[in-house]
This record gives sequence, C-alpha cells and structure tokens, in this order.
Amino acid sequence: MKRNGLVLIMFACALTSVNSMGSGPKEDSALRIHLLREVAVESAVPRLGQVSIIRGSESIAARAGNIVLGRISVPGQKIIVDRLVLLGRLASNGISASEVKLTGAQQTAISRKHQTVKGAQLVDLARSYVLKNSAAGSACRLDVLKTPQDLVLDRTNDRVQLVPRRIKTSTPNQASVAIAVFAGGREVGTREVSFRFKYKSRRAVALVAIPAGGVISPDNVKMEDAISSYPESPDRVVTYGMVAKRAIAANTVLRRTLVGPVEPPVALKRNQNVLIRIETLGLLVTAAGKTLQEGRTGECIRVRNIDSQRIIMAKIKNDGTVEPVY
Repeated sequence: MKRNGLVLIMFACALTSVNSMGSGPKEDSALRIHLLREVAVESAVPRLGQVSIIRGSESIAARAGNIVLGRISVPGQKIIVDRLVLLGRLASNGISASEVKLTGAQQTAISRKHQTVKGAQLVDLARSYVLKNSAAGSACRLDVLKTPQDLVLDRTNDRVQLVPRRIKTSTPNQASVAIAVFAGGREVGTREVSFRFKYKSRRAVALVAIPAGGVISPDNVKMEDAISSYPESPDRVVTYGMVAKRAIAANTVLRRTLVGPVEPPVALKRNQNVLIRIETLGLLVTAAGKTLQEGRTGECIRVRNIDSQRIIMAKIKNDGTVEPVY
C-alpha cells in the first residue's frame, strides 16, 4: 500500500510539472498592454506605444506600438480610447484578442501637449492697461462685461507675448481692450475684453412717504453711499431743502426728476393790473398794463399795454413792476 501511494504522488507531481511547462510559454508569449488613464503626447497623431506600456515579444510589441489611435485636429481636443476599441485596432493589424492581455485603466484619454492663455489672465492684463492709461478717470471699479474664452496653443516651447491696445467705443462709461497673442514671434489669436466703469456716489432714500410739496430733510430722507454707472454731477445730486414735485413712497431712491428747489411765490397773477416801467439815460417812462399770465420775480411774462393794446414780453422786477424785454 505504501508503495502504491508513493507512485501516485510521483505521478501527480510529474503531471503538475508538465502542465506548468505547457502554460508557461503561452503566458510569456502573450502581448501585455497596460493602459494609462490620461496621457498628453507631442504628436497630433498618437500611437499605442505613446499612451501605454507594452510588454511581449519584440516584433509583436513593435507592431502594436506603432498602431495609430486617431488624430487630434484642434488644440485642447481629447481622444477617448477604451478597451473594446483598442482590441479592434489590434485585430485590424493582425493581432488577435486571444494574444493580448490588457491591464490598467478601462479607457485612455489622449490629448496633445499645449499651452493655455487663460481668460482670467487676459482680464487682469486688460484691467491693468486701462488703469495705467488713465482711461478709467475717477472710476472706483471696473466690471467685466464678458470674460474672454481661453486661448489654447498647440506648441509648448514657444514664448508667448500679450500685446494690449485700446479699442474706441461710443459708450462713455465703458472701455474695450483688444489683446493680440503672439507665440514664437507670430500672432496666433486675439481676445477682446470690455469693462463698465463704476463710480462712488451718494444717494438719497426716502425714510417715510413724502407728500407733494414736502421739504426734503433728515427727518424724512437719509443719505447713503452708493455705486453708480456714471460720475456724480451736481445737477443729479439731491440735497436737503429741496421739495417733492409729487408724492414719493417710502424707500424710494430720490432722483432730480422727483424733487426740485423751492420755488419763489407767484408775484403776479393772470389778468392783474401792473405798472410798466422803462428807465434809460435818466429818463423814466411808465404805462399801465395787464398781465396775460402769472409769473414769479425774475421771470418773463406776456403783458398787454392798456393804452396801445400791444402785447409785450416783460420781466417781473422785485418791486412788482415789469420791464419790457427787447
């Protein structure tokens, strides 16, 4: 019994040895390809040997490494190659899937090495250019109207130079800058950046409802700092002492169209008798007249001369008389 058991053990070992010898060469002869998840290459036509690690017999590995995986036609483009596509390319080049062992990523993203000029970089350059050339005037801020797109260059070793220049615009509170991009001494693209100027200002806000004719004061209006699209000018500033031209609701931002200066009272009413005075070279001439419209001191109104029935334009004087205007 012991002898028979020993024979069986020796037979099993021999069988195992034969199986190992049979499978070893098959494993060694397989083409092993390790896929990388993402690869950037120099060429616009990537090959398998550039984007993976290949192991196997020298002749098959060389043939597999030379297989073209596509073409990168524009800077920034990516080619996605998954395992199924790769096996198809290998098969079309005479390498069966049964001879290939794939490891690594399930798919490979292939791009071409490039330089990128970021849109944010162009905005910073344009802003500095505008401020340096005093185009912003008294503006406290430059708001970008639209951030330019990134510019992708397909060459990595070329020296990049950015040259800004001002673009004329008809809008008074805006500025536009064109930035020419040079790579290797040649112009490869242009990007435009536009800004809207913002200015510090003061504004009046109604604290409560203000009736028509109400006087603007700290009791009903507060003054606060604000940011405006245009420089502040005296004819748009609302100040205390003005009066409301019409009813103003609470929390309303006051504009000069809503308020105005206190108007003097009416000095002469319509159809009122008035003295027409003409004084020149020491000579005083007077006549009786009748007003055809009301007016305030300093305003010009129409007046009818009662004696001649002639209608003249006359300026209302401080003493209530009128002086013809010629």
